[in-house]
Amino acid sequence: MTTAHAANPPLVANQQIKAGVLSIGYYETGPSNGPVVLLLHGFPYSIDSYVDVAPMLAARGARVIVPYLRGHGSTRFLDSATPRAGQQAAIGVDVVDFMDALKIERAVLAGYDWGGRAACVVAALWPERCSGLVSVNSYLIQDIANAGKPLSPAVESGLWYQYYFQTERGRAGLIANRREIAKTLWTRNSPNWHFDAATLARHAAAFDNSDYVDVVIHSYRHRLGLAPGYAQYEAVEKRLAALPAIAVPTITLDGAADGVVPATDGTASAKKFTGPRSHRIVAGAGHNLPEEAPNEFAAAVWELAGQR
Repeated sequence: MTTAHAANPPLVANQQIKAGVLSIGYYETGPSNGPVVLLLHGFPYSIDSYVDVAPMLAARGARVIVPYLRGHGSTRFLDSATPRAGQQAAIGVDVVDFMDALKIERAVLAGYDWGGRAACVVAALWPERCSGLVSVNSYLIQDIANAGKPLSPAVESGLWYQYYFQTERGRAGLIANRREIAKTLWTRNSPNWHFDAATLARHAAAFDNSDYVDVVIHSYRHRLGLAPGYAQYEAVEKRLAALPAIAVPTITLDGAADGVVPATDGTASAKKFTGPRSHRIVAGAGHNLPEEAPNEFAAAVWELAGQR
């Protein structure tokens, strides 16, 4: 599986809007009256994960919006005193604030990694805002209370960076080597994805954000229960601690070659989806599924968005 972006230029944020504690940079394409689709990227990636998916969906008639997550690209905090939180409640609230700012009542939310988690948070806690969910690696709300329980060594070894970021050495490493860390993770996460230097450079430009390191470090320290959350997100985190079920129509996807989250048949997470849910394994694809398998990802999104 290789990159093939010759037909589609890189995604560049063409809009900016104040939303909650952020000024969010985002790319928008497609008809303004089409069904709304929010595409949410992961770490360490950028909106360019949707370089092929966005035009596919726009061509089918969707209004496609691809925001930079906090700490990435042109998204900035409005106040220098605002905590640079990376916890799951924060990125979920950001999505709702963003939809409010754009006056979008409901949308199909689709994402992977951090973006998939943000989408799951909104789908679980604010289902009235989510007309459908596409989530790579199924249910992504973190069970922080049980974060200390070990996984299999094969899985733990792929999470080395999460433990690295618990240390000040890891923070210093991310400051100094953010592009190299991304390259290392991509290679492990997606063994069949033969990305080139230009693709890495397009994504890595989003890591130059001055808040990137603080947001990333807090995200990984909080998820392992080794850093407290911030007060403004405490109520949302309490709701997430109950691991609420997702009732909206959902399609979950696993990449068969995902090097960090092994593909499953979806049964282990079945009880977390109380509404219509279809689970699919995408052959050859790794962790950055929308960029590696854009046809399959776009088809899943349109299956939900096209029902409007």
